[in-house]
Amino acid sequence: MNEENKKENLREEVQRASESMKAAELLFENGFIKDAVAKLYYSLLYMVRAMLLTKGLEPRSHEGALRLFGLHFVKRGVFEAKDSHVFSKLMKYREEADYNPSYLFTPEDFTELKQEAEHLMQKITLRLKKERYLTEQ
Repeated sequence: MNEENKKENLREEVQRASESMKAAELLFENGFIKDAVAKLYYSLLYMVRAMLLTKGLEPRSHEGALRLFGLHFVKRGVFEAKDSHVFSKLMKYREEADYNPSYLFTPEDFTELKQEAEHLMQKITLRLKKERYLTEQ
């Protein structure tokens, strides 16, 4: 992957993250809380994948994205351990939302998870701008 391909793929992941966040909000506003929680996770996954692309890393699985994020960014002090925990928690809740029909999320759960996801997404965006992978808009 050359540098221009890397930047294009990274921008595509950021765009997917933005679209997933908008979808999460629409789902929540229309009463589909489980689906909204799942979309929150995907919005964060795409941002993490964008961050991983800065190192030329392309995870093959959700767990791989979590491991690589921890190894290349948390362990090295670029992000905090709590950032990895937010990603891990949303990954777990996405699995519950998708595969456990009896698991219930409240509107308050969604609101809290959304705040955590948005906070980490903002941190990633700032880092991508600092490293000049994204331009100021």
